[in-house]
Amino acid sequence: MIIGDIVSLPTERISLACVLIMILALTTWRADLRLARPLLIASLRLIIQLSLVGLILEYVFEINNFLLVTLIALVMLLVAGREVSVRQKYRVSGRWGYGIGTCSMFVSSFAVSIFGLAAIIRAENWWDPRYSIPVLGMLLGNTMTAVALSLDRFTTYVWEGREIIEAKLMLGHSPQEALKMILRDSLRAGLMPVINSMAIAGIVSLPGMMTGQILAGNSPVDAVRYQIVIWLLIAAGCGFGSMLVVQMASKRVFDERERLRTDRIYKV
Repeated sequence: MIIGDIVSLPTERISLACVLIMILALTTWRADLRLARPLLIASLRLIIQLSLVGLILEYVFEINNFLLVTLIALVMLLVAGREVSVRQKYRVSGRWGYGIGTCSMFVSSFAVSIFGLAAIIRAENWWDPRYSIPVLGMLLGNTMTAVALSLDRFTTYVWEGREIIEAKLMLGHSPQEALKMILRDSLRAGLMPVINSMAIAGIVSLPGMMTGQILAGNSPVDAVRYQIVIWLLIAAGCGFGSMLVVQMASKRVFDERERLRTDRIYKV
């Protein structure tokens, strides 16, 4: 069915895509990969979650309320914080385990999103849900991955290399000097996926937002302009988020006497 210039997708056509997942699940089951169940559950969650999001966003766009937009943004942040926490092989103990990732994403993603909405996109209301929720969602999703990768690399290297770190401290190195290589590698782990995606955008792949706008009937030139802005904002959010999380974690693994405290990290 065609509505204006947009091809609408009825339920029966969407079900055809589900057939491919069923075939893939059957293939993995026959190969005894133990992936069929997680694949089917993830696919079902995807369908249910996105369907609910579509209904909720229709309501949010209609009433256009700042407090409701703020509430949705906070829920997104809290869920992202939990995802960062559960993706760690070695977790920071106590409230810091959840707070480090959440705080770093709040500062980086929210600050970059507000800057992009207010200074670059410049909608009539910078918090207009038609712009703020998609922009924050894309930034938060990518920043969450970068923060999770950086924090996981940092805590793993600190735990597995604790003897080396303590040896450097005994030789008179400061905590920052002892962690220099670990901090660098942790930041690289968080930023390299974004850098690689930016490098191939438009050549190997068309980014999701750009593809969505083109399919929705927008001009490819306008879609490209929006995608460029979004990717630059994502890179900034991921970079600042990764820097914040490893700096906060580095403060946590040392006490006020500059002693390494691996007891503040535990293996999941």
